[in-house]
Amino acid sequence: MSSLSWDVRKARIVVIAVAAVAFVSKMALAANTRGPADVRFFWGFARAIARTDPVRIYAEQMPWLPVYNHPPLASWMLLGLEWLAQQGVPWRPLIRFPACLADFITVLLVFAIVRRRAARLRTAVFCAVGAALCPVLVATSGYHGNTDSVAVMFAFAAAYLLVDRGRPVAAGLAAVLCVSVKLIPVVAVPLLFAAAWRSGGRPLLLRFTAGFVALFLTVWGPVVATVPGGLKANVLEYAGGNFSFWGIVRFARWADVPEPYVQLLRGDGHFLIVAAIMAVGVGLAWRRPADAPLAVATTLGLLLLLSTASGVQYLAWPAAGLFVVGLWQGVAYGIVVGAVAASVYSGQRPVHWTDTEMAFGALGWAVLALCVASALHGALATRRRPDPAPPLPPARRAPASAAPAPAGTAPAAPAEDAVPGATAPGGRGTAGAAPGDAAVPASPAD
Repeated sequence: MSSLSWDVRKARIVVIAVAAVAFVSKMALAANTRGPADVRFFWGFARAIARTDPVRIYAEQMPWLPVYNHPPLASWMLLGLEWLAQQGVPWRPLIRFPACLADFITVLLVFAIVRRRAARLRTAVFCAVGAALCPVLVATSGYHGNTDSVAVMFAFAAAYLLVDRGRPVAAGLAAVLCVSVKLIPVVAVPLLFAAAWRSGGRPLLLRFTAGFVALFLTVWGPVVATVPGGLKANVLEYAGGNFSFWGIVRFARWADVPEPYVQLLRGDGHFLIVAAIMAVGVGLAWRRPADAPLAVATTLGLLLLLSTASGVQYLAWPAAGLFVVGLWQGVAYGIVVGAVAASVYSGQRPVHWTDTEMAFGALGWAVLALCVASALHGALATRRRPDPAPPLPPARRAPASAAPAPAGTAPAAPAEDAVPGATAPGGRGTAGAAPGDAAVPASPAD
């Protein structure tokens, strides 16, 4: 018999139902809209990969297309999608299907992650439903597509598998997948290694590393051995387009900072920013390894906050993770930034923002800064607590022949449906949780 309570079953059904409705709605949007230029660009990339192969594509001359800056796994994905398109599947919804499906899975991950840490089950339900209905993700996945949401999904899967499920090998595989689809979650990879070491010492770290290295060599090895120069120039050193409608570069140009300094920031300067974000993530995971999913959410938020490149699809990086940090953080970011994304996409001009849209984008940046600050405050201000205990096996029913308890002895209380030491997003503890509302340890079938 499953160890899940009926309350958790109902909560999971609600989350899955809302996530399914959101998925269908995004796919309907994808099927009935042309999408941005990336839809055409991906078709060009897919055709070029089909003509050559997913490895040598980095050495292919494609003057009619932008720089192919996608990691190796994205090449294999495009090859498979191109084959489906040749079988008659329409390309426009097809290229946006991976992002929409990734959002569906991410919603389930948000529910599972928050459920183990929140004081009340309803908090996990609200956060998961908020992630499913987040306007930013509706716009970026259902209209734009790209692979940002897929990379984010694998990043949270890696953290969840590592610290919540105790499956370091699978977590190592997911960590490779997240950076093999798009490079952005590379900021979260070091903190996963730190969390593995702090959670289980050398044995856990070795198992996590074994899974990571094995798949990394499989996916990246052929490209590194065949076209290392193209991979380095197109993917590892890619600094983004020369657009500046969001973030610190936009602010620098508003402030009339000399262009050489702006270009320095966008050039070698962005490597220093990425290194600093990695250091913050490692520090958070080292302090509280059991909260590695929150550290992943914080680093992805920091990455967008300090990004020197602009892209409307980049707005998806912290969208789901902020619901892991807290409900108000996810809702505030989703509404403000989602309105900006919807306005830009409605005019079919994602690389040309109006002054009004840039002003509201600056407001969205400020909201993101406040959300990231709250995540850092919650992680640093809360005293360290013991890591959540592993799930206990179901209690055995006492034999019928067992001797009755002595008179006057109180019967043993049933095990609480909560995780010892669990904290809510932002550091709230489980004290005061209503019966049936407490966080539940993941069962083997979870």
